[in-house]
Amino acid sequence: MRALLFVLFILFSTSAHATVFLEDLTWTELRGEIAAGSTTIIIPIGGTEQNGPHMALGKHNARVKFLAEKIAVKLGHTIVAPVIAYVPEGEIDPPTAHMKFPGTITIPDATFNQMLESAAKSFKHAGFKTIVFIGDHGSYQSNETAVATKLNTQWKASGVRAFAAIEYYALAQGPYVEALLQKGHPKSEIGTHAALADTALQLATVPNMVRHEKLAQSGSYAAADGVYGGNPKNASAELGQLGVDLIVDGTVTAIQNFLNHP
Repeated sequence: MRALLFVLFILFSTSAHATVFLEDLTWTELRGEIAAGSTTIIIPIGGTEQNGPHMALGKHNARVKFLAEKIAVKLGHTIVAPVIAYVPEGEIDPPTAHMKFPGTITIPDATFNQMLESAAKSFKHAGFKTIVFIGDHGSYQSNETAVATKLNTQWKASGVRAFAAIEYYALAQGPYVEALLQKGHPKSEIGTHAALADTALQLATVPNMVRHEKLAQSGSYAAADGVYGGNPKNASAELGQLGVDLIVDGTVTAIQNFLNHP
């Protein structure tokens, strides 16, 4: 009877904090997770920017957290760090890119790189062996790679490595777009930002960030509205799920390949 109660206590204690998110754990719980083999950590990178009249400014942050959790669960023994929400978005004065719209936040590339580097070094200090960057925005993909390369040079022979999983973003730009084309949606509708592909992906991940009443009126949206190269009107969660599956499965495979090839 005592043994049964002990087992039930362990099961209850584990389920009480069953999460992959670092910020939801206590430091002793995290120490236990690392000791039990959870030595890979994903650093999800988002961005705070305009996303047309129909999607909230924090789209990238919410989406990358959602997808990072799915990737971590599928990988196993993986923790997800807090989302990095401040990223390079253009110049402030005069404003360029998304900085032309209220609410977009930008930081210099050097500051961004230093933030990634410091976060990775913090996780190395905590006991993680593999630090993975995944980014939901196109503006800093090369930054991820540069920081990972720099860290791996510094950490050579330490047993700790960094990996820029740029496949995460590339899958959304290539295979996902191809899947939408095969469904009969032309590139003029799919777009590059806040159009059909982008909006559908949000509907499949964090749909409450999409303003449906604005989406219904989106037939005339253009670059002046913050929608680039397409039209979000026909976006749906079903179409977005095509991207979710491709991104999660492909990123998991990329990380596994990195883990299996020291």
